[in-house]
Amino acid sequence: MAQGIAGSLQHSGGHASTKPQYWDEAVRHLVKRDRILRKLIPQYGEEALQHTASPFITLARSIVGQQVALRTADTLWLRLVEQCGAEINPQTLLQQDEATLRSLGLPKRKVEYIRDLALHFNERKIMPDTWGDMTDEAVVAELCAIRGVGRWTAEMFLIFNLHRPNVLPLDDAGLLRAISQHYFSGEPVSRFEAREVAQAWAPWCTVATWHLWRSLDTVAVRY
Repeated sequence: MAQGIAGSLQHSGGHASTKPQYWDEAVRHLVKRDRILRKLIPQYGEEALQHTASPFITLARSIVGQQVALRTADTLWLRLVEQCGAEINPQTLLQQDEATLRSLGLPKRKVEYIRDLALHFNERKIMPDTWGDMTDEAVVAELCAIRGVGRWTAEMFLIFNLHRPNVLPLDDAGLLRAISQHYFSGEPVSRFEAREVAQAWAPWCTVATWHLWRSLDTVAVRY
């Protein structure tokens, strides 16, 4: 997952992990419908998408991870965790001034984005409690109205926080790389070709995407 972040969210204020209720049904469907996933999915046994973070953490970590290598994103996030103390939340992040956040290695633009995100939460300009009842596209539209949150970040939120079952993040370089590797013998893949492959995955594109990410990383991706 080229723009994503792998690893644990310990010390980030998350809560207990839970597997989505639809996961086992989705796995059975994908194994029947897709010859590649039929071979790939059994390699990861009982592993599954896990929900470990608050809405703010998921979005903040997604912003930190935008357009950087996996290892770099992990490093930046861990520095931020250490700086903010035992728990990262809108209040503890807003206590850090811009110079301090820049000293952690965060680019100026990302510092502006995560501080703006914290203000949105702190001032209740957004209402995360309502997102569970909204459609995928409605959530994407609301999130994309926040500075620094684009479609990729919004789709990561749909997958990792709301556990929406049928998200296909075609802007994710890691997903395209995995499709190239497993379905096209390493040849470059267009978004159109990726969408064609994914037709067999519906209505469980999230689960297929997670397993393809998993095939690229030694640790399951979490937000």
